[in-house]
Amino acid sequence: MKFLTKDGFTVTEQTYKRQASDDEIDLVELFQSLWAQKWLIALITFVFTVGAASYAFLSKPVYEVSATVLPPSLSDIAGFNLGRTGAENGGLEPFLVDDVYAVFTRNLQSDRSKRKFFKEFYLVSLDSAQRLGSQDNIYRAFKDKFSVKVLDKNQPDRYSIIVEHDNPELASTWAKQYIDQVSDRSLDEMLLNAERELSVRARNIQQQIKSERDSAKVRREDRTIQLQEALTVADTIGFVNPPVVNTELSAFMDGSLMYMRGAKALRAELDVLLARTSDDPFIPVLRDLEAKYQLFAGVSPDPSNVAVFRQDGDIDVPDQPIKPKKSLIVALGIVLGSMLGVLIAVIRVMLTMRLSMAQ
Repeated sequence: MKFLTKDGFTVTEQTYKRQASDDEIDLVELFQSLWAQKWLIALITFVFTVGAASYAFLSKPVYEVSATVLPPSLSDIAGFNLGRTGAENGGLEPFLVDDVYAVFTRNLQSDRSKRKFFKEFYLVSLDSAQRLGSQDNIYRAFKDKFSVKVLDKNQPDRYSIIVEHDNPELASTWAKQYIDQVSDRSLDEMLLNAERELSVRARNIQQQIKSERDSAKVRREDRTIQLQEALTVADTIGFVNPPVVNTELSAFMDGSLMYMRGAKALRAELDVLLARTSDDPFIPVLRDLEAKYQLFAGVSPDPSNVAVFRQDGDIDVPDQPIKPKKSLIVALGIVLGSMLGVLIAVIRVMLTMRLSMAQ
């Protein structure tokens, strides 16, 4: 029986079996050659393992501090809503928890807050050699150790401030300092917003009060002129006392017919108007406006009774590093070292076999 080989040559069954037998012998020889180089493989594995172990045990451990923040409670923001009675009462809409917390989370994630903390705390902790070079590169290294993340997509209002450092006490201190810095900035911003809105509303009402008083003064002056002209007419015709008229006709005793009220009545009203020192009692909306002005102008939020966030738990000092993972690194060193040792041994066997075939 004849067989067709891969190269297109025809060989006998005996020759084909001999070639297959040679292949099996080569595989056995390969394993024997690898076993002969077991010390080379072991040496390379040992070198990699020692290197990995040295890195794992000699590199500085990295600790992680995580601080979680939550929205403030209703009682925490009550102080911001002093003087805010709602639009239905003619006042300002009260702040909601989401409104206050949005200011805090915006500042918490802002690059401005991070750069401020970077300049005031991070750079100060570095020695002169570490501060050399590009500030941008130092800032990028800082951002690798410092991050603000949403813990759970199902709870988007829970934020975590994560700090990584080889000094666990310093990492814990930094987390507290950053939260305090952002809290102070957000609190100042909320107080300023609240005071500014109250001040603007108070000024608007004050302007409205002034406008009402000016209008009342102008109306009084107009009435005085009308009475003076009507009095002149009444005196000219000698009309001292008005005739007895019914209520329907009395409605027409203004304007050009005002003289029909008689000189006596006109002069009495004119004297009263000229002697009046204030029109306030005759402005119907004035007292309501003054009450609103006192409400807005006399209120100032108390910073000691408000908060823009709540902290979920304490910020503890960690006692277990997150990096390096020593067992994993040593295991990878063993695996990679053994794989490289076997690869080098196989290459040596192949080169040896190729040289022997060439001879």
